[in-house]
Amino acid sequence: MRIIITLIVGLVLLVGLVVFFLQRPASTAVSSPDADGADGAASAMIDSPWWGEQDRLVDVDGVLTRVRIEGPDDAPVLVLVHGFSHSLESWDAWAADLSADYRVVRMDLPGHGLTGPDPQGRYSVPQTVDFLDRLMTTLGIDQATLVGNSLGGLVAWREALAQPDRVDRLVLLAPGGFSINGVTENPVPVPMAVRFYLTQAPQPVINAATGMLWGDTAAMPAETPRRVYELMRRDGVGEAMIERLEVFTLPEPTADLARVDVPTLILWGEADAMVPATHGPQFVAAMPQVRLITYPGLGHVVHEEAPAQTLADLQAFLLEN
Repeated sequence: MRIIITLIVGLVLLVGLVVFFLQRPASTAVSSPDADGADGAASAMIDSPWWGEQDRLVDVDGVLTRVRIEGPDDAPVLVLVHGFSHSLESWDAWAADLSADYRVVRMDLPGHGLTGPDPQGRYSVPQTVDFLDRLMTTLGIDQATLVGNSLGGLVAWREALAQPDRVDRLVLLAPGGFSINGVTENPVPVPMAVRFYLTQAPQPVINAATGMLWGDTAAMPAETPRRVYELMRRDGVGEAMIERLEVFTLPEPTADLARVDVPTLILWGEADAMVPATHGPQFVAAMPQVRLITYPGLGHVVHEEAPAQTLADLQAFLLEN
C-alpha cells in the first residue's frame, strides 16, 4: 500500500495531473461493453483482450471470478494470490515454469482485473480471506501451497491461520502484516489524490507508479503498466479499490503469526519502496517455521523483476518441504 502514499507526496502525481488536464482525451476509461446481469458481465470478461485460453469463470458466493488453472490435474496445487491493484498476470513468468510440475491456480481478487467489483462490497481483509477459502472449496481444493505477494501475501498467511488443514506451505513475497502508513487495527481515510489516482489518473501516472514497484524501473516490461492501466479502468474497478482501502486494516500480527505453523518461505527485495524490507526479520521472529531470502537491488515484485532467480529459490523450498 505504500505506493499510494508515495504518489501523494511525490512528483509523479503532480506531473501526471499536468498531463491529464493539458492533454486530456475525451475519455480515459476502458469500459466494458454495455450489458445487463451476469450474462453481460461474463461476456465482457470473455471478450476482453486479457482473457486467456486457460481462464474460466467461477461463481464464488455471488462474485463472478476470473480463474486461470494450468498444469496436470493430479499434481500438487499451488494457489497464487496477487497484490493490490494488480491481477493474475503478475504471476505469468512463474506460472509458465511451475505448471510443468504443479497444478497452478490463480485468480483476480474481487475488485481487481477482470473479476471486477463484488456486488456486496466485501473488501476487508477477513472477507478477502473468506473469499479465497470459498474459492478453494468451489474448485475442490482440499489442500494447497499458498503463494502471495503484498496484499496477496497477507491474505495467504491469514488463510493459513484460519484454515490450517488447508495449507501445507506458504510462500510470501513482501507480504502485508505489520503496520505501514499509519494503518493499524483501524483504517486510515483515503485522500482525494488517491481516489483520483485509482479512478481517473492518466496512463503516464499509472506507468510511473507501476515502475516504482521495481528496484530498477528499466527492467519493467513495457506491457506491464499498460495492462495495469487498462484493467484498473474497467467499470467499477477503481471505485472498488477505494472501497478496499476504506476498510483496510493491519492489526498487530505477532500473536497471529506465531500460530501459523507451516513451512514458510519469505522473499523480499531490499529496495522495496512499498512495504519495507525491514519487516522481513519481524516475520522471522514471529513465525515458527520460516526462512527469509532478500535480494539486493530488487523492489516489491521480485517474482516479476527477477523471475529466474526467485523461481530457483522457490523450487528449492518446494523440494525440501
